[in-house]
Amino acid sequence: MQSTGNNIKQALNERGGFHVWWRLIRPHTLTASFVPVFVGTMIAFNEDTINWLLFFAMLVASLLIQAATNMFNEYYDFVRGLDTDQSVGIGGSIVRDGIAPKKIRNLAFTFYGISILLGVYICMASSWWIAVIGLVCMAFGYLYTGGPLPISYTPFGELFSGVLMGTVIIGITYFIQTGTVTAEMIWISIPVTIFIGSINLSNNIRDRDGDALGGRKTIAVLIGRESSITLLAILMLFAYVITAILIVLGVLPFWSLITFFSALKAREVIRDFRGKTEPIEMMPAMAATGKTNTIYGFLLGISLLLSELI
Repeated sequence: MQSTGNNIKQALNERGGFHVWWRLIRPHTLTASFVPVFVGTMIAFNEDTINWLLFFAMLVASLLIQAATNMFNEYYDFVRGLDTDQSVGIGGSIVRDGIAPKKIRNLAFTFYGISILLGVYICMASSWWIAVIGLVCMAFGYLYTGGPLPISYTPFGELFSGVLMGTVIIGITYFIQTGTVTAEMIWISIPVTIFIGSINLSNNIRDRDGDALGGRKTIAVLIGRESSITLLAILMLFAYVITAILIVLGVLPFWSLITFFSALKAREVIRDFRGKTEPIEMMPAMAATGKTNTIYGFLLGISLLLSELI
């Protein structure tokens, strides 16, 4: 544990200070970890009492795994020559801020180590099967940009990120509170899965030209920017259609109608993407995609809470 603390302290003392490292973990993406844990817990709250220590342990572990995944992405993008000092976005800390690549990689592994310790507590309080699933999720987080065939170089990045961080994390969070997994929980998780996958898709739309030069075969590279934007719009619309169906069927409470307020931000995403060709011009659309997921997920969780309290 002392070694872990020294690793973090040493990292923060690197050139650039805390704000550089804060930017490195890409804090705007961390809502993709918060939302599934929050939603899964609120689904469980409708059926059982909540162990809040388990909730916070799961939340911190998920945030650390997400931050570590972002760091691995930073490290391997640099190693493979995808990041330059002209790269757009909050990545590129190695080339712009002079942070040693190994420091980033080691801190990512440190975050993984802390997550494992939290996972041990979670398993002791629930089931050791969670350890198997958690390790698989961590492995995919590493393999997204690491390994001989990174997932980020294929058309499956959106699918893996959406399912693993959406349905799987919601499922784990729900299971550790209730000891079971239900069909209703899986259905409720699908819109969240779509919105998390959309964050990945919007990132790939912005980075399409650079990814193509770097040899990536993302959806945006394969079908083109405009078709990808259309696909993004269809996916978001589908998420709202599923939400409406679940409300009509009684799987979600009437209160879940408040999630449709997030559609205003989703509309902004497509509007800000249309007609843009430069990565810097697409930054607002990318940010709005993350906010759409945040607003939808937060309102979904609140609606489930209200249905239990009122």
